[in-house]
Amino acid sequence: MADVTNELILEHLKSIQDKLGKLDRGQRDIQSELRSHKSMLGTIISDDALQDGRIAEIYDRLERIEARLELRDQ
Repeated sequence: MADVTNELILEHLKSIQDKLGKLDRGQRDIQSELRSHKSMLGTIISDDALQDGRIAEIYDRLERIEARLELRDQ
């Protein structure tokens, strides 16, 4: 069995610490991207709701125009 020295253990611990640091930075990057995507999704949902409202207004106006011009199918 190989001799285990304090230096070898310290070297392995430093390697583990470096890898954990890289994982932590990667996780922060992913969280930042996720926040950005959530923000974009919120904007898309808000725009979609606004568009739905505008379409509903157009249908209401169209119905009033058809009623006024007596163009509705009976």
